[in-house]
Amino acid sequence: MSKELYLEDSYRQDYTSNVKLLYKDKVILEETIFHPNGGGQPNDEGWLYQNGKAYKVINVRKEGEEIIHYLEDAGDLEEDEVRMKINWSRRYNFMKYHTLLHLVAGHLYHEYGALAIGNQIFENRARLDIDFRGGELDVDFHRVEEELNRLINEGRKMNIRNVERDSESISEKIRTVINLIPASVKNIRLVAIENMDEQPCSGTHVNNINEIGPFKISGNKSKGKGKRRLEFQLIEKNIKNG
Repeated sequence: MSKELYLEDSYRQDYTSNVKLLYKDKVILEETIFHPNGGGQPNDEGWLYQNGKAYKVINVRKEGEEIIHYLEDAGDLEEDEVRMKINWSRRYNFMKYHTLLHLVAGHLYHEYGALAIGNQIFENRARLDIDFRGGELDVDFHRVEEELNRLINEGRKMNIRNVERDSESISEKIRTVINLIPASVKNIRLVAIENMDEQPCSGTHVNNINEIGPFKISGNKSKGKGKRRLEFQLIEKNIKNG
């Protein structure tokens, strides 16, 4: 299996490795900075470079134990050294949205005991399904938006640690989620917002929530008793020259 470098450093934008296997327009690398589609986060896109030529990566998927890079056209790519480069604006946008979902889920859990039961990130928005566990839904979402924007503006660090799945340092809330992960996975990657929330996650995130920038709750609809689907959009800052 390719070494997943994006788990070690979400900000790595290019890297040189070797093509381990090439079949038609599918490539397996010894190491990769490309995040595959999964966990609600879309795959990275970008390019592979070899012998002065560029090969566009249009899809990345984890199939079994391998990470497959799908090329638009493999052309005369060879099983040799290759330099990879991701589409950074796309990746960084996903990092901000993914971190925002952690922030919202953590806040709603601590304030209302609600659980995140589904999520999806898109290029210009993200959604989160929340279960208030059958209780009366009495949440002022405008205040939630204001409070989280305040926290984002203040900033909090993101921390990542890897633990064994039976570690005593894992909270009961996290253990409930870990129980849904296949038993074959022995080491768990935990992503935490400083003094707020910690969750198992294999996605990419920013280093501090202040990188997210302002956002708005752009959608809010019922998904059954005590359940809501929230949608979010980042607010682009207009920068005027002069």
